[in-house]
Amino acid sequence: MAWIQFMMDRDRQGGDVMHLPRASREVFLSETPEMAKFSQALDQMLGELGGVFARLAPESPGILIRELEAAPRIFGCAAGRSGFILRGFLMRLMHLGLTVYVVGETITPRLQPGDLLIVMSGSGETAQPREILRRAKAHGARTLALTACLDSSIGREAHVTVHIPGTTKLTLAQEPASAQCPGSLFEQATFLLLEAAVLFLYEQRLGGDHDEMLARHANLE
Repeated sequence: MAWIQFMMDRDRQGGDVMHLPRASREVFLSETPEMAKFSQALDQMLGELGGVFARLAPESPGILIRELEAAPRIFGCAAGRSGFILRGFLMRLMHLGLTVYVVGETITPRLQPGDLLIVMSGSGETAQPREILRRAKAHGARTLALTACLDSSIGREAHVTVHIPGTTKLTLAQEPASAQCPGSLFEQATFLLLEAAVLFLYEQRLGGDHDEMLARHANLE
């Protein structure tokens, strides 16, 4: 309920968040034919993303937040573009004071019973996260999947699955139509969902305190 109220409050404050007014675009997009096509591409993407979030199960955000808050430590595993998105999310969780690790890094410690493993795979069949999920379960960890395919190995085998109904690289018949590259819609929607979770936790845990968050930001870069 806290998540739902939070998002309702944000909507009231910010208005329509899935639209980039044309007046604002004039700041960085000229009115050439080429840029008009670019503007149309933005409209296409925003429209597709709006469709994904309209189909997202209402309980999904709350499930994600509860799993994150209950975990003593959080591990993440994903491949390709999904891997970059999940790494960015784990970095933000670290900034918020959670204990996080990326599977496969040399400094990642031993998984313990009760830890949470998050895997992200649009198809739900990506080999590495699928096998890591199975190993994590064997070691007594809790597993959470971010996937577009509920009826997949990862979708079926995870303890908790957050279904993000975007288009994957498989472009299956039951997936929503998308003009974008295969997989992009799932990746974009997942990124935004995870960023919303970060914003929620940022305000819930830190009260939106920039200084407290920046105290954990890297200073060797």
